[in-house]
Amino acid sequence: MTRIKICGITTLEDALSAADLGADELGFNFYNLSPRCITPRAAAEITRQLPSNIRKTGVFVNAPIDDIAATARAADLDAVQLHGDETREYIDELRKISDCDVIKALRVSGLLNADDIQAFRSDAILLDAFSPAARGGTGETFDWKLAADLSGLIPKLYLAGGLSPNNVADAISKVNPFAVDVCSGVESSPGSKDAAKIKAFIESARGTI
Repeated sequence: MTRIKICGITTLEDALSAADLGADELGFNFYNLSPRCITPRAAAEITRQLPSNIRKTGVFVNAPIDDIAATARAADLDAVQLHGDETREYIDELRKISDCDVIKALRVSGLLNADDIQAFRSDAILLDAFSPAARGGTGETFDWKLAADLSGLIPKLYLAGGLSPNNVADAISKVNPFAVDVCSGVESSPGSKDAAKIKAFIESARGTI
């Protein structure tokens, strides 16, 4: 069954609501230019109150490796999502000081080469829509056929970019990803989640509506 990740969590209320509604993973954004940015201390206040089955991921963009490791420890993260221009060598260095799984995010603007993607040696790959204005959370989609072509080659493929309760079932049907990642598609405003939208998203992803 495709896993569900709700990203851009900023409050305990939203985190507990998402967990209660059936999310598998929650994402916390530590990129200071994001409207959903959260501090490590604030994230820790949330993560320590989550059910043990919820996987906690931190989102970073071209951050110093030592800062990522420190934040991961402080916020008790299970994984880090690298949403910038991080290289394979960067990931190798990060692994030396952090036990977190590494999700490398790629913004799709054209054809994808499986060999180039696998060369990152990350634990998972996340595909998001390219936008010159923001590093994710834009609500924009991309050609899912590009992702479908990779789904059998990348064991843990996260699909993001413009997903919503209205299209997530179609996305899962076409791509068969390891996980779907939603942010703006379940919000009332940037950083504020809408419980009704989260419920509808999860029900649609699970095929229960």
